[in-house]
Amino acid sequence: MSTIRKIIHIDMDAFYASVEQLDNPDLRGKPVIVGGSPQNRGVVAACSYEARRFGVHSAMPCSTAARHCPLAVFTRPRMWRYQSISQKVMAIFLDITALVEPLSLDEAFLDVTLNRVNNPSATRLAEIIRQRIYSTTGLTASAGISYNKFLAKIASDMDKPNGLSVILPQQALSFLDDLPVGKFFGVGRVTESKMKNLGITHGRHLRRFTREDLMHHFGKNGIFYYNIVRGIDDRPVRPNRVRKSIGSETTLQKDTRNTEEIAELLSSIAWKLADILLQKDCSGSTITLKVRYNDFTTITRSITLHTAICSATDIFFQATKLKQATAIGHRPVRLLGITISKLISNKEKKPVQLPLPFD
Repeated sequence: MSTIRKIIHIDMDAFYASVEQLDNPDLRGKPVIVGGSPQNRGVVAACSYEARRFGVHSAMPCSTAARHCPLAVFTRPRMWRYQSISQKVMAIFLDITALVEPLSLDEAFLDVTLNRVNNPSATRLAEIIRQRIYSTTGLTASAGISYNKFLAKIASDMDKPNGLSVILPQQALSFLDDLPVGKFFGVGRVTESKMKNLGITHGRHLRRFTREDLMHHFGKNGIFYYNIVRGIDDRPVRPNRVRKSIGSETTLQKDTRNTEEIAELLSSIAWKLADILLQKDCSGSTITLKVRYNDFTTITRSITLHTAICSATDIFFQATKLKQATAIGHRPVRLLGITISKLISNKEKKPVQLPLPFD
């Protein structure tokens, strides 16, 4: 008989903004936006819960955020500080289990089926972890607990901020039946719209479709949807996962030719990639820009550098160069993405001075 796994997903609450409020008590209780200047082409990297009440969210242009929340305090990201606190948080995880899979600076999966403190209760372990995070850093975190990664991640978002939620195996199917398909991991706005056109608005509707039907409508992703709506996700927690590439993409809420809006989105994606690279302590030398136009034509443009890069500024600069080889500005764009590949550990990276963008 196989042992039911016990997976915890920990997600720090409004991490960047919470760090700024921690370090500057004058910001506590105020709407804080971490990102660029609202007077320039900056984007929101993160925001406090006070700012979110005004409709501010990550990847939003800072100029738009300022209109939504005129009293917001804007502050530039301090990645070195976030990384320092992240290392303390990850050390707490590793005190509990060796099976820790960081997703970024502020979240990770933990497999505590077997653990270093011999505690059989995943719920109790999650409570201990959250208490230790607060006592060590002064920050709060939310936790989700279930028997697989998919459900644990959904659970961690159910009681934010500073909450804990559990989805037990016997609760999974009824929970998924009532879950809107837009909340399913891997279901973006385009897929959600396609599902709704098929009469699929909640998990119970998705579960009526056969594997073959879902593959017909969604290709190989149909197998994934077929499994997760049945609570099946066998992906292991990989502490030493070797990634060949790291990428992120965004589907625009409205197709656009506006080059300033596109620049803001590329900047936001570059910041997200830099965050992941920082967590993984690696760099990459091949940058690929992905563009999908409004007619669903998708193109990619790539460049391989002589040295690996990892900063948001360098990634954004290269993506901007690649943009010149596309029809951006002339054809409406619906999706943008950046991937960085040919990854190496920063320990292997040789110090090389890159040319500055204005050279």
